[in-house]
Amino acid sequence: MGKATILVLLLVSLHIQKIYTAQIDLISDSRFLTESDTLVSPAGIFELGFFRPGNSDYKYVGIWYKKISVQTVVWVANRDFPLRAASSSTLKIISPGNLVLINNTNDIVWSSNTTSSVNAIAQLDDTGNLIVKERIEEKILWQSFDYPTDTLLPGMKLGRSFLTGKEWHLSSWKNSQDPAPGEFTWITDTNGFPQDLLKQGTSIKFRIGPWNGIWFSGFSPVNRNIIKADMVINSTEVTYSYSLINSSVISRLVVSSSGQIERWVWVAEAKKWQLFLQLQRDFCDEYNICYAHGTCSVLTPQRCGCLDETRFVPRNQKAWEVADWSGGCVRRTPLDCRTDGFIKYSYVKLPDTRTSWYNMSMNRKECEEKCLKNCSCMAYSDTDIRGEGSGCLLWFNELKDIRVFPPGNDGQDIFIRMASSELVTAAQSLHEKKKKRLNLKIILPVVFLGVLLIVFSSTWFWYAWRKRHDPKPRKDSMELPLFSFSTLARATASFSPNNKIGEGGFGSVYKGVLEEGLEIAVKRLSKTSTQGLDEFKNEVIFISKLQHRNLVKLLGCSIQGDEKLLIYEYMPNRSLDSCIFDKTRSSLLDWTTRFNIIKGIARGLLYLHQDSRLRIIHRDLKASNVLLDKDMNPKISDFGMARSFGGNETPAKTERVVGTYGYMSPEYAINGVFSIKSDVFSFGVIVLEIVSGKRNRGFIHSEHDNNLIGHAWRLHNEGRSMELIDTTLGQSSNSSEVIRSIIVGLLCVQQSPEDRPDISSVVGMLGNEGALLKPKQPAFFTKGILHGSNISSSSYPTCSTNDLTVTEVVAR
Repeated sequence: MGKATILVLLLVSLHIQKIYTAQIDLISDSRFLTESDTLVSPAGIFELGFFRPGNSDYKYVGIWYKKISVQTVVWVANRDFPLRAASSSTLKIISPGNLVLINNTNDIVWSSNTTSSVNAIAQLDDTGNLIVKERIEEKILWQSFDYPTDTLLPGMKLGRSFLTGKEWHLSSWKNSQDPAPGEFTWITDTNGFPQDLLKQGTSIKFRIGPWNGIWFSGFSPVNRNIIKADMVINSTEVTYSYSLINSSVISRLVVSSSGQIERWVWVAEAKKWQLFLQLQRDFCDEYNICYAHGTCSVLTPQRCGCLDETRFVPRNQKAWEVADWSGGCVRRTPLDCRTDGFIKYSYVKLPDTRTSWYNMSMNRKECEEKCLKNCSCMAYSDTDIRGEGSGCLLWFNELKDIRVFPPGNDGQDIFIRMASSELVTAAQSLHEKKKKRLNLKIILPVVFLGVLLIVFSSTWFWYAWRKRHDPKPRKDSMELPLFSFSTLARATASFSPNNKIGEGGFGSVYKGVLEEGLEIAVKRLSKTSTQGLDEFKNEVIFISKLQHRNLVKLLGCSIQGDEKLLIYEYMPNRSLDSCIFDKTRSSLLDWTTRFNIIKGIARGLLYLHQDSRLRIIHRDLKASNVLLDKDMNPKISDFGMARSFGGNETPAKTERVVGTYGYMSPEYAINGVFSIKSDVFSFGVIVLEIVSGKRNRGFIHSEHDNNLIGHAWRLHNEGRSMELIDTTLGQSSNSSEVIRSIIVGLLCVQQSPEDRPDISSVVGMLGNEGALLKPKQPAFFTKGILHGSNISSSSYPTCSTNDLTVTEVVAR
């Protein structure tokens, strides 16, 4: 072999080695990073390399999560200096200790602008921080955490160092394909008491409210179960940072290109980022929307009002009436400085602090005295609300960007300066209240004793009567822990709209976190609910006695006055209908998951019909009443309409038809006759919906006007059942399992209840490869005509319509 041949082979082998040397652990003056390489953190959590955002013609050096399938860039080096995608580039250390990005003409495109007297290296750590440091003594020369882009990672700082002058802030991308700084920035303003601001150019768009020792005064701490926030305010720095409570959770804070502050959490099971929090949340989060001395509330028809309408009035009443709030509010009575005092207002997002003064060591009494001595001081508050409160925060001039929250976890107390005459009015009001309370102290004990005597007597007579007439113990006693309303209010941030995860005819469902950290779902019965106390008691009585892996677990209940609440285990993957009928989420449900869900629902129904001690007909089985846990296991929920039956069960009849159109069997919808075969019919509909990804109710085929059941029946008769399958499944499904599921579904929705299999047979059919019966024609609709019967949909009893529940609970 000649020397020339050997040289060629050597060059080729070096080239091949370069192509396949994909991961490196450091960059130095002799070891550089090209477009075929990536720099990986020690535990493989983060990765640095070249990337192209979307379909951009440019490329950048960035950092992203290595183990996440969706490339998510958290930092960009050359966001202002893009490289042409077709050109070659290199990232390396040049002497003396400067990390640079060099293009194909050997020009420096981006640099860390550092120097060192000794050799330096660049490494990526497991927090996502790119560090340039001296090789021997490991002195840090430069780090990417000091130059954030649009993302705040755990351990990064937002704020300012007074020692070095360094400022840390976030700036949005211009758009999804251009990481250059956009028009939105998230900064910590230190003019006065520190506060975080979202700015659009030079204008303030949103203000979260100052730190109060626990959280920010203008924001509910809804993500405290995910992160631990930390705010440092001292003479050397003002910084905000956060850490993750659970190290296995992946979460990031981002300023989006549309001007939203967003917290995202990675959901490994669904392989997607879940939006956990977004600011601005509502109308009242718009900065200073109600102007000076105005307050904003989403609970009032006219969002803006004056701080205290007995003491402040609109500057321009006519403009105010047409929602022009730009004049703000003014005092009814001018201050005179010498005899002024303060009135306390609670649950307030504290005003803009850019014209404020603060002292972290003063107590409240000292703070009040300091404000009184300065005629320009308009209000004061604590800087730290922990314990009895501490620190002093004073406001001067007009009070701006105030928001009033309903009583709960939001906001804090502020003491606002008032003229002496206003204080007299307030004192008189307080005196009247004290007088009323004194009268009540005298009257209430007398009334209480009288009522107690009546109750005691009535109870004794009732108990004696029950003992004579009903010696058997009650079978429907509630065997559940009782929660106090205040405990549930705290857990759900006073039933904050941000915690609402579902809504239906019964009321609303809220996510909550108990003090011990347990996540719960709280079902709050609305006072105007179409489902009343009977349904509430029904659910408590039934589900408290049921225990099965495919039934949702009821943890307790609460009854206080008009408030009736049920507490369930929290289901992070929401309801079945929110998965299969959502284009994005349905694509994450492969066939194996869907088939397991079908079998899980069948096992839960088998327990209800056959294995439980009560033996129950659910009567409202539907996709929205099947919840999915973190592993996508199905759990049947909502037993408000359920009925128990004996061992020799026969069909029963009701004058009040309850349920949901699309899932009700024909004999139940038309004649009010229900049995275990009614639940089997509902199960069959759910099976066909899971296979097809389409709702039975609302689906009308363009060619033959059938609903989903009729369409499935037609395809089955023509030997084309596989055409029913959800298009998002592609070729990944098991055709034999799909066809078996469709046939089982059609057997369950047959017109005659006698023809439908019982649920134990269904479980058997889904679990083996044996031959299946041939289904008969099901009950299905074609534009209002019920096929399989000579009764049209217009013949339904009118009394049943109002009793139908159309709940769409998205999570519990």
